[in-house]
Parts: sequence; C-alpha cells; structure tokens
Amino acid sequence: MTRNVVILLGLVALLVANVILTHNLLTKPFPGMNDFMSRWEGARSFFQDGVSPYSDQATANIQNRIYGRSAMGDEDPGLFVYPFYTVFIVAPTIPLNYAWASAVWMVLLEVCLIVAFMLILNLFSWQPPLWLMPILLIWALMDYFAGRGLFLGQPSHVVYLLQILTIWALFKPRWDIVAGVALAISTFKPQMGYLLVPILLLWAMWVKRYRFVMAFIFGWALLMGVSFILQPDWFTAWVNQVRLYPDYTAASYPDTGSPIWIIVRYYLQQGALLEWAVNGVFLFVLLWAWYAVLVQRKHERLLWAITLTLVVTHIIALRTATPHFVVFNLALIFYFKQIYQRWGGLPVLLLVIGLFVFHWAQFFITVQGRDSLEHPSMFLILPFAIFGILLITRRMWWGYDR
Repeated sequence: MTRNVVILLGLVALLVANVILTHNLLTKPFPGMNDFMSRWEGARSFFQDGVSPYSDQATANIQNRIYGRSAMGDEDPGLFVYPFYTVFIVAPTIPLNYAWASAVWMVLLEVCLIVAFMLILNLFSWQPPLWLMPILLIWALMDYFAGRGLFLGQPSHVVYLLQILTIWALFKPRWDIVAGVALAISTFKPQMGYLLVPILLLWAMWVKRYRFVMAFIFGWALLMGVSFILQPDWFTAWVNQVRLYPDYTAASYPDTGSPIWIIVRYYLQQGALLEWAVNGVFLFVLLWAWYAVLVQRKHERLLWAITLTLVVTHIIALRTATPHFVVFNLALIFYFKQIYQRWGGLPVLLLVIGLFVFHWAQFFITVQGRDSLEHPSMFLILPFAIFGILLITRRMWWGYDR
C-alpha cells in the first residue's frame, strides 16, 4: 500500500513539474494551440460570460484571442463548432489564465498518448524489452501526427484515448460499462467515430453485450440531456456552425480534405461523382469485413474489422486532420509486435526511427507558407499504406491469438 502511494505521489509530482515547465518554456512565451483555444474560449464564454459558445459574442472572443481582432478574409474564424458537451471536458481549465490552461491541456494530451499506447500494448499482450520501450514512448509522443496534435492542442488525442479504451475494454471481461461510457464521451468529435460507433453497437447487439449498449446509450443521453438543460438551442446552433465549416475551411485550407478528396479533387482535378464512387469502393470493403463479423459470426475477425473501420473512417471522411491519424497506432503496434517476434527488436527500432524521420522530413520539405500549412501529400501515405497492409495481412489478424 505504501509503495502504491509513493508511486502515485511521484506521478502527481511529475505531472505538476511537467505543467510548470510547459507553461514557463512554451505556452507563456509562445501562446498558441488554436485548436484548443476555440474550445476553451467558447467554454469560458459560456461559464463566465453567460453566452452560448456558438454566439456571435463567443466567436468574437475567440477571434480576439487568436488574432487580437476580428478574423479577416480567408482567415479561420475559429468557431466553437463542437457538440455542446465539449465544454464539460475543458471546464476544469476555465478558472486558469490561457497560458496555464494550455499548459495543463498539453500535458493532458501527452497523458492521453501514453495511456493509449500502454493500452494497445496490453491489448496485444506485448511487453517490449526495456531498451526499446523508451524509443517507442518517444515515437508515441512525438511522431509527426502525435506531435502536431500536441502543438495545436488537438482534442483528437482525447478521442484517440477514449476509442482505444473502448476497444481495449471490449476485449476484457467485465469492462463493458467502461467501454460504453468511453465511446459515448468520444462522440464530442463525431468525425472520428461516425463509422466506429454504429458498427460497435450493432456488433454488441448481435452478440448480446447489452451492458455495453446500455452504458453507451445512458452516457450519451446524459451528455445530450445536460447540454439541452444548460443551452436549449445548442443543437440548432451547432448544426449551423457545422454547415459553415466546409466553406471556411476550404477558404483557409484550400488544398486539404479527406485523402480521397485530395486524390480525386486536388491531384486528378475530377468532380464529386468520382469522389463518391471511390468512397463507395472503400465502404464496400468495410461492409464486407463487417458482414463476416456480424452475419457470418466470424468473431476472430473483430479486431481486424475494428482497425479497418478506423482507417476507412479517415480515408473517406468529408474532412479530416493529420493529428487524427494517431488512431492508426493500433495497426502499427500490432505490426511492431509481429516483426519483433519474428526478427527481434532491431528491425522494430529501425522502422520506428524511419517512420519518425520520414513523417517529420516530409512535413518540413513540403510545408507551405509562413502559416506552416501542410502539403496535401501529408494526408495520403500512411492511411493508404495501412489500408493496403491490413488487406494483404488480414489472415495474420484473423488467426491472431492475443
């Protein structure tokens, strides 16, 4: 008991020190993290100013914090544009000034990345050797997609942890309630789970995992209900901001969208018909995978089908962001383990270093303008590579015994 208390106190001290260092060295001298800023200021406007996070006043507050004035021209207006219950997630940081709040948020995102990494290792029953573990942890924290999310303050890292927790809990006995609640909370960024949520609920109904389904329904209903009590018109206001989202993101980031959009619209200069046709091909493959699990009852394919779902989610989304790609770590760590078991740790080390260097080098070589806009190619290589590898090595997953 004493040992556990000492460990807990040590972890708390480490987190506090991390927050202080992050504040003093990063968030105070270099304010930013605009992806967090819009959510934080929207929540602050609600709790402290008493205005809707979707209101013109909240939007003006957000823009003043980002630009020191109203947004102009094709500048990102920084709309809140998340479901209302997002305010509950950032609420603990509201009493702090923004420099401290963003420091706390960055450390929280680091914790999310580390905990998700450890859950994946546990899911695959893999304990890397001590010499390799620090390298893997650095990769999990600072590979391009994780590191960019940290610098932007992307809430997607929280969703990543919640989705991995859901998957991990579904494969553990007596953890269905945790899985359902985690999945419900993860819906605060719906573009990351619009395929995962319905498919997992259908599977759970099919195999009579009713506690998972009820935990999700209760958790999601609670979030929605409290949101309507506190802000009765939030859903309409949110939908109105979502409708504006494609227009202002197209103006601010004209060459980015989903990976399919980038290939069809940006590189091939084709229209929506071809884009949706290609989307349909990927959806067909996904439906084939889930047909085998749901209808043919090939439950040994479940983890593979879930991983494929996460990949297809971001390949065909109306719009995605590269920090969302941290969810692909579920597949990458699976392959790291397979490589380790066959050829030892050195090939894993080389692969991890190679991925780290390649992604960051690709960004710095192709980065566009003073605003550090990503080149469209940043959205393509990893999603399509993992999709192809998942298909080629599918039997490795189907016969996998954790």
